[in-house]
Amino acid sequence: MARRSQGTSAGLDRGRIAAAALALVDRDGLERFGVRRLAEELGVDPMSIYHHIKGKAALLDAVSEAVLSEVDGAAGGTRGGWEEVSRRTAHAYRDMAYRHPEVVPLLATRAQTSAAAIRSLERLVAAMRADGLPDQVVADAPLTLFGFLNGYLLAVLNGEAGAGPPPLDPADYPTMSSLASLQAGFGSAEEFDRMLDTVLAGIRDGAGRQRTRRERPTTREPG
Repeated sequence: MARRSQGTSAGLDRGRIAAAALALVDRDGLERFGVRRLAEELGVDPMSIYHHIKGKAALLDAVSEAVLSEVDGAAGGTRGGWEEVSRRTAHAYRDMAYRHPEVVPLLATRAQTSAAAIRSLERLVAAMRADGLPDQVVADAPLTLFGFLNGYLLAVLNGEAGAGPPPLDPADYPTMSSLASLQAGFGSAEEFDRMLDTVLAGIRDGAGRQRTRRERPTTREPG
């Protein structure tokens, strides 16, 4: 592809650059991603990219924003209460991760402060507060949910989907061996939903414990 000279209009904007960068990461991975390779894909001088997005770190943030915009669009509104919002968000995030597995390490290791990321968090915490969850539980929930999502998806996408645990000698590991049949289907939708149920149950139980402490009458020692 012929490269346009520096400063020549190439019809570039942030959205086009981000889309091309995402396609490049999807195809070749993060390790091979760079501004020069992106410029070659777009047929422009690297400085033309810098006019719109200032450097590789900002490009990676734009890639993250592009995939989180997909999540934001798929997760929908606040209908159905906080657990339904959480499930829709989690499934939209999982679907995105399977479309763009090379981007997941970016989401797990870089702070996500784009408008798309904040919209998803606002939708989640607003639904929780509307349902009366204590503020501390609401404040902790994004890290709880997305910590699970990022850790689980990193493990799954780096493993062999559908595989069970490695075979173990029952004489040495009797308990782990007895559980092997329950750990099949690694990375399946059924496994994901089981894990997600556990996370949401933890949030729900934490909210219940905080409500109980808040409502418990304070006793005073007789003076």
